[in-house]
Order: sequence, then structure tokens, then C-alpha cells
Amino acid sequence: MKNSTNTLILAVTILITALVFSNSFKHRHGAGDIINVTGLGKSDFISDLIVWRGSFTRKNMELKSAYKELNEDREIIKNYLKSKGVNEKEIVFSSVGIEKKFDERTDRNEVKTRVFEGYELEQNVQIECADIDKIETLSREVTDLINKGVELTSHTPEYFYTKLSELKIDMIASASRDGHLRAEKIALNSGGKLGKLRYANMGVFQITAQNSSEDFSWQGTNNTASKMKTATITMKLQFQID
Repeated sequence: MKNSTNTLILAVTILITALVFSNSFKHRHGAGDIINVTGLGKSDFISDLIVWRGSFTRKNMELKSAYKELNEDREIIKNYLKSKGVNEKEIVFSSVGIEKKFDERTDRNEVKTRVFEGYELEQNVQIECADIDKIETLSREVTDLINKGVELTSHTPEYFYTKLSELKIDMIASASRDGHLRAEKIALNSGGKLGKLRYANMGVFQITAQNSSEDFSWQGTNNTASKMKTATITMKLQFQID
């Protein structure tokens, strides 16, 4: 009786062990039946909006006089821009910045003093326009205002794309298709069949100048210095293998 009991216990133990190993094998085998791929979406495009900024200053010992001179410069700049075909609604002037200027001097006794040199007023002007060629030309020629007595500093134009949201949607779809195609080829070459999508994760958008070696950023690059741009996005996808 005792031998029969021991035999029964041994048989049950073997059976349980076999089931555990069988289940473990299936789990490992099932976890391995997946494909991880990265799809790429890429698109070249041309900016459709330009933003140009300039700044001008006036300095005078009297604040009222400095402000009057700055107002006169502002009118000259506005009339000049309008004469170049810029719509007045596209011309935006910022608030006036005021700074007291001092000069630190040291006399023969090594005593340092601060001498007031006047008020320096600064104002910025900005143009946002869809006519890129016109504003590009303007940004190069605006220094002609120096001949009118206006000390205007012209900054490098920035370029933007107003249909970026639509472009991003198209690129996500493109990256997803690319990833699906890659996964299908891998599954075919391994003798399997591509199953359902298990996981998808979108990367960050990278906007760089076309044909450049500009570095990508983990936060996403957004080039505004170039009119001709390239946008890229990646999609990490995981598929089941049937």
C-alpha cells in the first residue's frame, strides 16, 4: 500500500513538472513571436511664411528728447517699409525699452565714479508676411535707412510653415506604412505571417535645413533659419507573428 502511494505521488509530481515546463516553453515561445521595427517618415517642403525683425535706438541726455527722436525714426521706418510694398497691418512695433547709461571712470587717485551719459531708448519692428521674396529683399536693403539718419539693425529673417499640422499627420501615416512594410518583409523572410499590431510609439519631429548635417535633438529640432526644410519622424512598432 505504501509503495502504491509513493508511486502515485511520484506520477503526479512528474505530471505537474511536465505541465509547468510545457507552459513555460509556450510562454517563452509566444513572447519571442514578435517583431520590433522603426518606420521613418520624411518630407521636404518650402516655408510659406517669413518673419523679419529690426531694432533701432536713440540716446539723449533728456528722456523727452530721446523719445521724440525715436518717434521720428519710427515714422521714417514705417513710411519706408510701406514704400517697399509692405502692408501697414503687417508692420508691428514693440513697446519702447528705456535704459539709463553710465560710464565708470577712475581719477588719478584711483577713485571710481559713475557718470550719467544719458537715456538710451530702443524699439523693435517686426514684419510677418507670406511674400517671402519681397521681405528677403527688404531685409538686405533696409540698411538704406542709415542714409536717412536712422540707426536700424536688421536681423536675420526666420522661416516658418503654416501647414505644419497637416504635414505632421501625413508623415505619421507615412512612417507607420514604412514600419508595416519592414515588418512584413521580416515576417516573410522568417517563414511567418505578420499579425496584429501590439504596440506603437511616435518619436519627436525633427525639422532641419535641406541637405544639411544638422544634428537631431531628443526634444526635437525646429530650424527657422532656412527656407528649404526637411521634416522627419519615426514610429516604433511591434507586431505579432502568426
